[in-house]
Amino acid sequence: MKNISGLPKDVLNEEQPDRKFIEALARGLEVLRAFKPGDGFLGNLEISRRTNIPKSTVSRLTYTLTKLGYLTYSDQLEKYQLGSGVLALGYAFVSSLAIRQVAKPLMTELAESTDTGIGLANRDRLSMIHLEFCAPTETMTFIQEIGDRVGIARSSSGRAYLAALPEQDRNYFMGLIKDRSGDDWSQVEKGINDAVKSYETQGFCYSWGDFNPDVIGIAVPLVLSPSNIFTFSAGGPSFRLTPEYLTNEVAPLLKTMVGNIEATVIRY
Repeated sequence: MKNISGLPKDVLNEEQPDRKFIEALARGLEVLRAFKPGDGFLGNLEISRRTNIPKSTVSRLTYTLTKLGYLTYSDQLEKYQLGSGVLALGYAFVSSLAIRQVAKPLMTELAESTDTGIGLANRDRLSMIHLEFCAPTETMTFIQEIGDRVGIARSSSGRAYLAALPEQDRNYFMGLIKDRSGDDWSQVEKGINDAVKSYETQGFCYSWGDFNPDVIGIAVPLVLSPSNIFTFSAGGPSFRLTPEYLTNEVAPLLKTMVGNIEATVIRY
């Protein structure tokens, strides 16, 4: 059956429709997701193109979201930007995360002792979104802001997430990734499979410049439940760090930190 809803495959199962699923609500959230960092204002046509939702429907959704405070409208530009309501939701989510509160001081300590950037991330669609990032104060390093995203297939964080999944769930995501990889699929698949083997044998995953040629990193997953997986990464510029240093020196410390966080969060 052809997808006429505009919703992506990872939220819409057209072969087994869910009667409890409210498509109008999902479309409204897709409109909010159309805004990317640095976008500023978007018009209904651009939102429609990004979401594959008909422009007439987008117009009604943006009007409603503006009334609710999740978008603001510029009469001069005749376009929309995200409103304070979105910030309130995001802040409430991040500030309430027990794992972030527990992890931040340990991440800061590890960043300082290893001269690497330490990130905490969680999956959002086919990306990993940073919930916290700590960088060493005395060393220039790769900086990520809260809310920044990295691809799930090529980053150490994304590969750690995939490696921690049950095989059936990982195969599902592999199918979604394959659809978007095109001619690069064989290389992408190898990178993920190598990451799974690395996790099974060494307890961490790596990305030696696969996501960003100037950045290398390692990551360890923290599995609180099958549906609640976080990842902790350590990395930085490839001109300053080496795979050997991250593997031999940083990885044992990162794994110990994640173990300590896991024990604390469970008691929290």
